[in-house]
Amino acid sequence: MQGLGLLVILLCFGVAGGAVGRMKGSSFFMWFLVSFCVPFIGLLTAVCYRWDDRELRRTCPSCGVVLKLHDAVCVNCGEELVFPDVAVASEAASRART
Repeated sequence: MQGLGLLVILLCFGVAGGAVGRMKGSSFFMWFLVSFCVPFIGLLTAVCYRWDDRELRRTCPSCGVVLKLHDAVCVNCGEELVFPDVAVASEAASRART
């Protein structure tokens, strides 16, 4: 029965970490696994992690897909990207305007 209590605690930390990660624009499943495997530290890391939807973006010159500014290779066409002169507004800033 003690193992079941530990499993419940791990699931609670996993769901909390996943929810925080998803709220910040990242993957729920990734943060669920991190917070489940390393309970307190994983949740603390999810809370301190950057807001992905507040990152500046750029457009791929080859295929036109909008990517994060720090991406070095386009995930759609595979073109190697140089640092742009102009950045596109973040998703959060775009939503705030509407």
